[in-house]
Amino acid sequence: MHQPNTVHQTKWLYLFIGMAVIINFTGLFTTIMGPDANLYANIAKTMVLRNNYADLFAWETDWLDKPHFPFWVAAVFFKCFGFTTWAYKLPGILFMMMGVVYTYHFAKDLYNKQIALWAVLILLTAQHIILSNTDVRAEPYLTGLIIAAVYHFYKAYTRNNFGQLVLACLFTACAVMTKGMFALITIGGAVVGHLLITRQWKQLFHWRWLLAMVLVLLFITPEIWCLYRQFDLHPEKVVFGHTGVSGIKFFFWDSQFGRFFNTGPIKGNGDPTFFIHTTLWAFLPWSLVLFVAIFQFIKKGIKNVQAQEWYCICGSLITFLLFSASKFQLPHYLNIVFPFFAIITAQYLYKLSSEKSIKAVRITQTIVIILMLLIITALWYFYRPETFVPLTASIIIIFLLLLIFLPGKVSTGMQRIIFSTMLASFIINLFLNLCFYPSLLHYQSGSEAALWINQNNLQRLPVYINDGQFHDDFNFYLHTQATAVSDADKDKIKGQALLYANTGVLHDLEGKGWKFTVVKTFKHYSVTRLKPTFLNRNTRQTELSEVQVVLLNP
Repeated sequence: MHQPNTVHQTKWLYLFIGMAVIINFTGLFTTIMGPDANLYANIAKTMVLRNNYADLFAWETDWLDKPHFPFWVAAVFFKCFGFTTWAYKLPGILFMMMGVVYTYHFAKDLYNKQIALWAVLILLTAQHIILSNTDVRAEPYLTGLIIAAVYHFYKAYTRNNFGQLVLACLFTACAVMTKGMFALITIGGAVVGHLLITRQWKQLFHWRWLLAMVLVLLFITPEIWCLYRQFDLHPEKVVFGHTGVSGIKFFFWDSQFGRFFNTGPIKGNGDPTFFIHTTLWAFLPWSLVLFVAIFQFIKKGIKNVQAQEWYCICGSLITFLLFSASKFQLPHYLNIVFPFFAIITAQYLYKLSSEKSIKAVRITQTIVIILMLLIITALWYFYRPETFVPLTASIIIIFLLLLIFLPGKVSTGMQRIIFSTMLASFIINLFLNLCFYPSLLHYQSGSEAALWINQNNLQRLPVYINDGQFHDDFNFYLHTQATAVSDADKDKIKGQALLYANTGVLHDLEGKGWKFTVVKTFKHYSVTRLKPTFLNRNTRQTELSEVQVVLLNP
């Protein structure tokens, strides 16, 4: 059977959890990564600049894709702290940390404190959680809100507590106002799935669930009002190439279910196996253990349904299956069920009793650790980030030495395996967040050009960008307001000015009589679409394009 922790081991466990939290903040100051995160940051920035928190605008036009909640939160932080990288990322990471706290409390109530602590470590070191806290989009918000909602619904049901129900509905409404109605499937799937499987028919039809629907509808009225005000009251607006578009209909149907059935304005091509192989890398270094944990959970649960909780398995697998059946799929969609995955994995590891099973996990995790370290070593060798400075190298070497020598001295059994796996995750993500991503984002030309202009436009010349292209990274980081121009606007520019455009556009403008002097050239690459030829420093030049800042001389 599992051996309880000593006080000494528990202290180390708390220390490592604290270190895991710090690792998740190491990307806080890394340049915002396009295209999505820069778009979202610009939308929140526009809210503040226009002092309009009801309407969403992108590229100087009405924007209807995501609900308002994360933009409201980011706008509040911008209002308080200015338009900085960390002010955009911090609220998302804090919501994710809220999700970590709720994962702990949920696992502790369902199982025990030991499993709860392990679940927290597993969640904090899951690869895509750390990545999402560097490339902040809607998922950190949603992950925290969903596990909070499920926890409070669980409390409302087990304690018959009205206050818990109100909190659950508030978190649910915020989740819906973050990503849309599909959040209800994960939350409802966890609660309803548990009640169905355990055959608690009276609880399933309890009046509290009707009240919950009313409260959630009440709490999302700000979103409905904003959409009605911006779109439904103005059928003349052109949205997705059409007039007469209802923002409320898009919110309740097209935004999520339209994508699922591929009938909405935004379409995709689904692959039923997509989230299986996505989980394999996104939940590293725990993914192989997770697959076994889910199989064993279901296998044991079938034999004794009433002896197990089904919240985590239902909340995660119902969402997983629906996303797999969807025609619109992206890797970060799956983050919202990672708290459930972490709890499932932690309880499996805790309950392992035979030496044979523990040995199998130890061998599996050792292989995973070695492979991940080899991959990151190969990435360093071929990419050679210029940001790999002695201080960063020293930190990584220290953690590598801790991985080799520390776990066996401070822990035994399964916790030793967990500590080793966790330290490997630290090494990998320290390299990614302190070396790789800062270097990679030097090839995000828009943000690099904007930062350069901020420091070198001493004459405060007006800044222009080429019309017809999206420059969210440029627009967010530029301190002044850039104006979009086309090749027909030559006569509208009076006096000297700066223009930011790619070399192909500038060549065309030169052929049409535009006069300018190149003042700065930047290498460009789409940083979210990595290719081996780009990652290899010897072939990187073949993948790069150029953009330039030029001084216009009308």
